[in-house]
Amino acid sequence: MLNSPEPFAPFEPELLVATCSPRGDLIAANEAWQALLGATADAWAHLSPEDQALARQCVEEAAAGHLVTNQIFPVQMAERDEPLPVLLHFLPVHLIDEEGRSHVRAITISGEVLAEPTSWTISQTQRHRLETLGRMTMGIAHDFNNLLSGILGYTELLKTFAVSPTVIATYTEHLTTIEKAALDGAALVKKIQQYIRQEKQTLFEALDLPSLLQDCILFTRPYWYNEPRRQGIDIQLKLDLNEVPSVMGSASELREVFVNLILNAVQAMPEGGQLALSTSCHDGVQVRVADTGLGMSETVRKRIFEPLFTTKGEHGTGMGLAVSYGIIQEHEGTVDVTSKLGEGTVFTLTFPPAHDAVPVPDEETADLPSASARILLVDDEKMVRAVLTKLLTLRGHEVEAAASGPEALTITDSNGFDLVIVDQAMPEMNGRELAHILRGRFPTMPIILLTGDTEVGEPGDDIDIILSKPFQINEVEATIQKLI
Repeated sequence: MLNSPEPFAPFEPELLVATCSPRGDLIAANEAWQALLGATADAWAHLSPEDQALARQCVEEAAAGHLVTNQIFPVQMAERDEPLPVLLHFLPVHLIDEEGRSHVRAITISGEVLAEPTSWTISQTQRHRLETLGRMTMGIAHDFNNLLSGILGYTELLKTFAVSPTVIATYTEHLTTIEKAALDGAALVKKIQQYIRQEKQTLFEALDLPSLLQDCILFTRPYWYNEPRRQGIDIQLKLDLNEVPSVMGSASELREVFVNLILNAVQAMPEGGQLALSTSCHDGVQVRVADTGLGMSETVRKRIFEPLFTTKGEHGTGMGLAVSYGIIQEHEGTVDVTSKLGEGTVFTLTFPPAHDAVPVPDEETADLPSASARILLVDDEKMVRAVLTKLLTLRGHEVEAAASGPEALTITDSNGFDLVIVDQAMPEMNGRELAHILRGRFPTMPIILLTGDTEVGEPGDDIDIILSKPFQINEVEATIQKLI
């Protein structure tokens, strides 16, 4: 094996590749692997003790015949202040013996470095970091949207049954708060997707900022009141929410900004203090969020809106204020920050007032007469299948569910349906592939693609309408009625 060449030279474009025994002993490695992780028999010598244990566990799982993918390991290098994130995949290599039995004889490990070489310029570094963040974010968006679909679906079910006089009114209030949190979570995922794809929010409505801030105060109460109080810490809340002109914007996005500022203020007051929120109209509609906490140095203050910059160590992502800053700019607003060490921080946000704005009507509408339909629901996520089946059944529809494309095709062989709702990302056969086959068999049957995927594209010839997860049952029901 070769000695380590000059740092970073080999792995700017190269794949890291190594082969080890089922016991984890390194058998061979390419130059990029040697430059980064060394050429010793112990393949994991450059990792922390915790990551060494994780790597050996991955090897054990691969030795048992399992494919282990998308494992990220930070590798500390002497030439860098920050560790290099390395993405690795562990692939078992099987050998079939004379009796036809399969044995794992070796494990191939491949991967790549998810960080920039030191030779890159600052602008390239920032771009590459955002690209890396984007890849990781898009990877979890689908699963997160499925989870939110379950939360929203079961919340709507509970709200349906909460009309009983025996149910305490507080339950409904809590369910509404959970629903709002899930919807804001869905909007946040969409916002990050737009941010990465450089898309711009276009649908704004007239908003009353004092009411929006009241929502944020209620939503964050456990963080600024309950938890500090349990720890013996006193945080006083001071509100001066004056009546101001409406502004044009997205309620979920601005809630995200205000909640982030409130939580940052609370974290800056570990010994307690005062959190003050106020609204005023002076050269625009202003929102002021102030704390009497630790404050920031001038150096830190100038960098707080940079992506991936954080002063919270492993507890921070460095994206909260960066995303907030992007949202403020999208709303044609500005933000001014003043801070002094030991005295606290003040964020002042200024937005242009809305002129002749007409508020967008609430999505909640009265129940309309509707036709019932026989629906085939296809989704590999059990929770999504269960909750959507219950919600559609309550709306008077007859629902049959399938967990995969092949199962759905078997069901349609012997049953007739008025409409199909299909997920996109499924094993064996994805939603568009299933829709193409169904369209060939039943040319006039409407097909809805209900997906939490990031890149969904256009409906095309096989899909009538695309709906995004997490869904609200009113939107799904309105789409069904439109199609049937």
